[in-house]
Amino acid sequence: MLNRKKIEAVCPVKDIMARYGDKWTMHSILLLGKHGTLRFSELKSSIEGISQRMLTVTLRALQEDGLVKRTVYAERPPRVEYALTPLGESLLEQLVLLSEWAHAHLDEIQKARKQFARKEKQKI
Repeated sequence: MLNRKKIEAVCPVKDIMARYGDKWTMHSILLLGKHGTLRFSELKSSIEGISQRMLTVTLRALQEDGLVKRTVYAERPPRVEYALTPLGESLLEQLVLLSEWAHAHLDEIQKARKQFARKEKQKI
């Protein structure tokens, strides 16, 4: 059980946690972690359901926070690649831990969801 001081310490960083907790950000970080360097089009085609605008917004936010490096090559047409920075790699490590936790507890979570759904259905 976490103590109150640890829980209160989360409050000042909740905006950061909210930014990195959305599905597009997590997916982008995981893909860049898996592949190293990707072009915009490769990222877009690998993230099902993301719009061009949302991917642009997501990548810019990650650049702003120093998690992703954008490299533009002076070619015709210009080639742009994205890769995680060391700070991004450190976040990737935490996302992998979260993923491992989710995998380890998948059965328990699914069971709890089913039980909750049954109880909610009985209320109706």
